[in-house]
Amino acid sequence: MSKDPAPTIYLRLRKNVRLHEGSVIRLGDIAQILAPGTSEEVLKKMVLERPERQDGNRIVIDMLKIIGKIQTVMPGCIIEHVGEPHTLVEIVGQEKKPSIVLFILVWLLLFFGSALTIMNFHADVSMQEVQVRIVEMVTGTRDEHPYVFQAAYSLGIGLGMIIFFNHIFKKKWNEEPTPLEVEMFLYQENLNHYVITEEYKKIHQDAGRKKG
Repeated sequence: MSKDPAPTIYLRLRKNVRLHEGSVIRLGDIAQILAPGTSEEVLKKMVLERPERQDGNRIVIDMLKIIGKIQTVMPGCIIEHVGEPHTLVEIVGQEKKPSIVLFILVWLLLFFGSALTIMNFHADVSMQEVQVRIVEMVTGTRDEHPYVFQAAYSLGIGLGMIIFFNHIFKKKWNEEPTPLEVEMFLYQENLNHYVITEEYKKIHQDAGRKKG
């Protein structure tokens, strides 16, 4: 009689996962799994880590560790992984309600800081004289205080910022990411890369101490 072929398990690890504090890390939380029969549900419920407070709020789960865990449950199986070789798990606590006072203070800081920045820039490039000169060229008369032109110019700056950032309150004009979203994405990618690199260094150091 021929033996049944070894089952093949396909895994795709998620790049980044957020779990609440006190939760255990299961394979189904960090990976997409494709396995024959009922083994898929068994693998989804398989516990990989039980984070402790001393582990910090970011934990790296490596594919080699996952393979070792699966082999203990399903010995002899064939594991094929697609994509990332590791997952960064972020442990988050209970979300706090935003502080209205803090929100107002930050809003005022950003508002007056931006206003002073624009005013200082205009002073550096002599924008007042430029605006007076433009009005004189258009109307033929010199006006030292072209308020109508300055009001239109101020509205134009605000409209230009809204169009550039593709965002006003919670509304977006189209599906393109805003420059701020792109910068936040790049920052998060660099942060994740740094954390993963540091975690691998710790793993290698711990392995070296055990050998020594």
